Amino acid sequence: MRVVSLAPSATATVAALGGSDRLVGVTAHSRDIDAPVVGGWLNPDFETVADLDPDIVLTSDALQRGVRDDLRDRGFDVHHVEPATLDDVLSSFAEIGDAVGLPDAGIELEAKSRERVRGIRETAPENGPVVYCEEWSDPPMAAGNWVPDVVEAAGGRYPFVDAGERSREVEASAVEAADPEHAVVHVCGKGDSVDPDFAGRGWEFDADIHVIDDNLLNQPSPRLLDGLETLAARIRGD
Repeated sequence: MRVVSLAPSATATVAALGGSDRLVGVTAHSRDIDAPVVGGWLNPDFETVADLDPDIVLTSDALQRGVRDDLRDRGFDVHHVEPATLDDVLSSFAEIGDAVGLPDAGIELEAKSRERVRGIRETAPENGPVVYCEEWSDPPMAAGNWVPDVVEAAGGRYPFVDAGERSREVEASAVEAADPEHAVVHVCGKGDSVDPDFAGRGWEFDADIHVIDDNLLNQPSPRLLDGLETLAARIRGD
């Protein structure tokens, strides 16, 4: 199959399925794949997509619904996923595998990923530490979607956003009242090139501060499992 992926998470998932050779086009945000670039995440070049003659185009997240609809109006076959929780993310691996003609690989990837999560959960401490996760810093936004599930699986508690809800702006008073033992910064698009300065904001809490590559926590792909393991090691002191 000829696959154009307009979502970095879908690109990473196809690669994990062993389907990199099927990717004939990706966005500028998927720089680790050797394939023609078709524009940005929210502003792909539809003419370039058409020139690549894909059998399927992959999109993800509610923010890409407009892109999905435009593609379908133009006659493209589009597979769209909108994972909101960790369970949704894991289920999407088999969905994407089926969409790109690798159903067995998708089923296997989902099963192995669920086993990784299960193994970490089984070793999680009871009544673990409060963990604050920030995916944007101006204004400060507490991470939502699957991140609350990831914190829980890693052995932490996350009283800021419920699993499945979108990330939302948070006040210093709410974070201080929760008294987190760990503050995790994973700002979208910044990788791990962030220098958090909570004291400079005037935030007052005594927490261990960790910077984690945003691709490991913000992307609903198999990389999220690496992010889960990384977070578990950080908050458990491994």
